[in-house]
Amino acid sequence: MTKITVKANGPYLVTGADVVDETGASFPVEAGKPIALCRCGASHKKPFCDGSHIKIGFKAAEGAAAAKK
Repeated sequence: MTKITVKANGPYLVTGADVVDETGASFPVEAGKPIALCRCGASHKKPFCDGSHIKIGFKAAEGAAAAKK
């Protein structure tokens, strides 16, 4: 099962997923270990988080937007 945890003003923590680039090449991910994916856009290790959100003072939306039907 894939689990995505949204950290307040931080990255997405993803467990149980394969990460591939646009060519289909896999990024090495340790099985069962969560990975942190950047959502602030400032990481120098994209798609992974490098902590840049702290340096730039990233502020996320307060909650998830409801899906439109």
